Amino acid sequence: MTDTSTVLVTGATGNVGRPLVAQLLTAGHRVRALTRDPDRADLPAGAEVVRGDLADAATLPAAFAGVDAVHLITFAGYEPITNGEEIVRLARDAGVRRVTVLKGDVTRSPLEEAVEAGGLEWTYLGPVEFMSNTLEWADSVRDEGVVREAFPEAKSAMVHEADIAAVAAVALTGDGHAGREYWITGPQALTPPEKVRVIGEVLGREVRYVELSPDEIVAQWRGQGFGDDDIGFFLTMRTNPPEAGYTVLPTVEEVTGRPARTFAQWVRENAAAFGG
Repeated sequence: MTDTSTVLVTGATGNVGRPLVAQLLTAGHRVRALTRDPDRADLPAGAEVVRGDLADAATLPAAFAGVDAVHLITFAGYEPITNGEEIVRLARDAGVRRVTVLKGDVTRSPLEEAVEAGGLEWTYLGPVEFMSNTLEWADSVRDEGVVREAFPEAKSAMVHEADIAAVAAVALTGDGHAGREYWITGPQALTPPEKVRVIGEVLGREVRYVELSPDEIVAQWRGQGFGDDDIGFFLTMRTNPPEAGYTVLPTVEEVTGRPARTFAQWVRENAAAFGG
């Protein structure tokens, strides 16, 4: 793909979409960024920001026009995309050739099935836990120097969102990635106490890990407004996680040519949120 082609990034203001827009622009590509609220997008200069919503196909023809490659997400807000066949038809009719799809689960989503059946050159991106999930600890770290969490043995091969974006950028703009499903992890599998230790080391002050019982963490989740389905998922991920969630893979380096970013690097970049 030449740098005069246009890449459409859906979910452009999200944890992956935002760094993907920036990386594509830095590499010299033209970027069209799809968002439901362009006035609040605050995306880098040079991006063509357009209003649209994957869940509303009527908003998509103009966004797809003149685009060669598209980064797709499988959720609109917190709801799964269910109009995949219509999205794929509009993309194909507009001349889109290549797509990446950011997976939200280990199983195929309806959008992935539609993409695969629709004759596009697809690459699936399967990240494990985002490092940004750690921001849920930010208030207690900033205000008390404490993280209260259960299941201290649970390991996660958390991935930096910019590395997911980097893999997407390569797949969208280079050859050899069609038909591939890339599972993307960080370079370490860390337990909650290990994450807390890294946060303290980066901030240069003591941050304590306080272990909660399973009942205490469930009560905390309920207090935060989570329902039974969410809580059941959280418990499964901590007590019986899929092997993919804690198995470190070399995907980032193999696809992008450079090592995956560490959790310490992510904390340095987000230190202000933790009071650093």
